[in-house]
Amino acid sequence: MSKRLLLTVLVLVFVAAIPTISMANHSWGSYHWARTANPFTLKVGDAVNATWDPYLDQAIADWNPSQVLNLTEIASSVNPRTCKAPTGQVVVCNAAYGGTGWLGIAGISISGGHITSGYTKLNDTYFDTAQYNTPAWRRLVTCQEIGHDFGLAHQDETFANANLGSCMDYTDDPDGGAGGASSNDPSNEHPNSHDFQQLETIYAHLDSTTTVGAALPATVPPAMRNLVLNGVEQFGPVVKVVKNGPGMATYHVQDFGNGNKVITHVFWTLEASHGHDDH
Repeated sequence: MSKRLLLTVLVLVFVAAIPTISMANHSWGSYHWARTANPFTLKVGDAVNATWDPYLDQAIADWNPSQVLNLTEIASSVNPRTCKAPTGQVVVCNAAYGGTGWLGIAGISISGGHITSGYTKLNDTYFDTAQYNTPAWRRLVTCQEIGHDFGLAHQDETFANANLGSCMDYTDDPDGGAGGASSNDPSNEHPNSHDFQQLETIYAHLDSTTTVGAALPATVPPAMRNLVLNGVEQFGPVVKVVKNGPGMATYHVQDFGNGNKVITHVFWTLEASHGHDDH
């Protein structure tokens, strides 16, 4: 009996560990910044206004405990409307982008499988409304979209599930607790240990060259160099739709050939998600 009991306990421990292992596997298409050493320092351009400054500062502080990357916030002169990131950097912008239906966007430019730039847009048209003008929503979306710019995807893509305590987890209840899927789940306003584990997995190997702070490779075509993405119609074909529960996200890819791509993640408002049942 004791051996059977021991075996049962071991099986239960193994089964209980499975969700933890799967949650840590959330890389965005295996894309990463090329670099020759860890940790590497990535510049994050501040093109947000005073309202958003504390949230950008918080997101950078949240991600900086990573063992593989250091973030340095710099002032940016980028036009927030276009939010075109300088090569080798990430830039974060806010503006009233209009009734587009999206709260936040993250975009990365790829060359040869490596990220060459990244940007995040935060849409004040919605964040200035009562539904989203809360610290929890602002922290969640800022943290998540910047996480995409490193090559992270989501731990869980079911909006109605209980929170995992990670900003890389979809939710309609970012601060957790009463009012969401669980009365005692954690907030999704910051990264958690699984996010940092995934970053270590993504950046486990080193590269012979770097795209951090570097110029674009000569193989990148002019059409990609001059691309400006102002609206959903310019994001390119939808390659993935996540629509479950109250929320929705879409992924878009523009392929310029020879390993050159621009990939966009769109975080839709809950209202827009309800109006896109045809997806």
